[in-house]
Amino acid sequence: MTLNIITTRRRLIKGGIAAAATLAAPSVLRAQGRRDLSMLTWAGHADPDVIGAFEEAHNVRIRAKEYVGGDQMLAQIAQSPAGTYDVILSDAEYVVQLQQAGFIDPLSPEDYPFDDFFPEFQNFRGHWFDGQPYAVFLRFGFLGLSHHRGAMSEAEARSYRSMWETRHEGRIGHFDWHLPNLGALSLMNGNAAPFDLGAGDWAVLTETMMSLRPQVRGFYDYGGMLSALRSGEVTAIPGIGDWITGVLARDGADVTTTIPEEGGLQWTESLSIGTRSRNPDLARQFIQYMLSPDGQVKTATLKAYPAMIPTRSGWARLNAEQPGEAKRQNMVLNGPNALDEIRAGRIRLRELPVQQSLETWNDAWTRYKNA
Repeated sequence: MTLNIITTRRRLIKGGIAAAATLAAPSVLRAQGRRDLSMLTWAGHADPDVIGAFEEAHNVRIRAKEYVGGDQMLAQIAQSPAGTYDVILSDAEYVVQLQQAGFIDPLSPEDYPFDDFFPEFQNFRGHWFDGQPYAVFLRFGFLGLSHHRGAMSEAEARSYRSMWETRHEGRIGHFDWHLPNLGALSLMNGNAAPFDLGAGDWAVLTETMMSLRPQVRGFYDYGGMLSALRSGEVTAIPGIGDWITGVLARDGADVTTTIPEEGGLQWTESLSIGTRSRNPDLARQFIQYMLSPDGQVKTATLKAYPAMIPTRSGWARLNAEQPGEAKRQNMVLNGPNALDEIRAGRIRLRELPVQQSLETWNDAWTRYKNA
């Protein structure tokens, strides 16, 4: 091999490396400039189908820490240094505790499309303090009596009292969380404010709960409820809703959720910016994305569990692109829809107990489970 040939090969190799580096430069530079956005959230909200477009548009990677239940969410924040979470997705009833503990920052109202919200959700209770919002309403659903149509008809499910019937002995399940279960039974007892109970009504409620115990098959987490309803292990579960039966219905299970005549509860999930967020501007942009028509449709059809959405433009986009899902979730634009249930007074907000402590409700729930 001559010197000229060696020199030529070196030039070619050097040139090739340079060319390869040039071709790779955009992706390398993009990866080097990528930012992280941390989020504390229920499961499923960081699914690529939901956040992928935002990550791509903003060259950001969302790092999600998932929790199960409001108490665990609060504990997770309390045990973490301030600034650990840029975005916090929480159940609405916990926003007050987050605000009072100084875990979330105030938001600027002009940054968010409150005018696009249906009136019921614009100035949502527990989100505003001294005229300033600390959370924005993202999605919601109704809780009633979820059941197998074959084992319990819609007509039968129009009252929570059907759970006491002899043929359902040992076939009633529970989501293992006191708040929705006690709230549903409180509605059955005729309490218009199901979480604001004096000593007498509270005593009656705990007696009602204990009387149901012989009918109960078990206490389940999210996956356990899916399995128990799908297999027919249980015929009905009170205090849950389409966030479970909607997932099963996608797979063809003959299940549904009926709102009994005694009423139903509303669960709500909201977004806030964590105190001392390292990326407050990016966190704001993420919340704006989730409230855009595109973000609203994605959260309404979340694979982990579907939900209704609070914006007019989100409803319009869902009806245009997925009319079947809009109808299934009762978000049709022309005709009766979920808002009528709220306006008729059939739905009460799920809240924290007013006259008792959370510990009192939790202790009663523990005694019930161990009975």
